[in-house]
Amino acid sequence: MANKKKPKIVHVHLPKDEAFKSTLTAGDHELIADEPESVKGGTDQGPDPYDYLLMSLGSCTVMTVKMYARRKEWALDDVFLELKHNQRHDKDCENCEEAESKIDVIQKELIIKGELSDEQLNKLLDISKKCPVHRTLLGEMEIESSVSRK
Repeated sequence: MANKKKPKIVHVHLPKDEAFKSTLTAGDHELIADEPESVKGGTDQGPDPYDYLLMSLGSCTVMTVKMYARRKEWALDDVFLELKHNQRHDKDCENCEEAESKIDVIQKELIIKGELSDEQLNKLLDISKKCPVHRTLLGEMEIESSVSRK
């Protein structure tokens, strides 16, 4: 019989006395999310949800790159990643049914410090696209939603 992994569980709480400031809990780790002050009610006390999305992709990417370089015993010193997110109408969506359709674009710039050849750098770039979060974001995904009372 196949051994299935337990699903990850994250709890998010937005109390009634807060406009957007939410507490996110993953195991013993607690983080804060908020909207910037440019959003009415936002107090900028934490990253916004898209910041967390980019941080998730970024942390997975640098970990995957480092894991690969270690396994190959390459002279990788530091790994940095700069990510940018924006939404824009794309030529592919000019004829979409909804006028508001937008394509989300994430730009990733991998910055490597170490004595590596161009071939090794290109391989690390390729590997950076294979981190599990990257594959999840580009793959087919279902989100099953429900509601309950407390």
